[in-house]
Amino acid sequence: MTLRPLARHLGLALFVAACAAPALADSIASSASSAASASSGSVSDSIGASSNSSSGNKRVAAGDYQVIQIAQAPAKADTTRISLRAAAAGATQEFFLDVPNRALAARPLQTGAIVQVREQAYGYEFAHTDTRQPFFLALQDDWYRELQSRRVTL
Repeated sequence: MTLRPLARHLGLALFVAACAAPALADSIASSASSAASASSGSVSDSIGASSNSSSGNKRVAAGDYQVIQIAQAPAKADTTRISLRAAAAGATQEFFLDVPNRALAARPLQTGAIVQVREQAYGYEFAHTDTRQPFFLALQDDWYRELQSRRVTL
């Protein structure tokens, strides 16, 4: 007789857990979506040619870059514009990177800091050189479009 009340309580616990699972999944998906939007953007919206650059393309070479200026991005709320110059001797490549302020909240960059750029299949990874910890991903536009949140309907 003691198994029956135990089974009833176990069944009730499983029912409550099953009902809560969709809400938990929504919460996890929402958190993941927020994190992704804070630390990634499309190449076309994030990378631009510096006014000192002879090339107007958005292609960036992998390597170390020195932060030469940090400012509010023009016409982009809550966005920081980071001007970068290749750190290698004799290199002249310069470009700017527009990053959501939230991506720099945990560890802001300073003028003179070195940023490591790694080219990936999906775009570019920008990381702190000392820790190699990425703070921003500039995704190729087709990859970025695939990551956009969409409402799921049944």
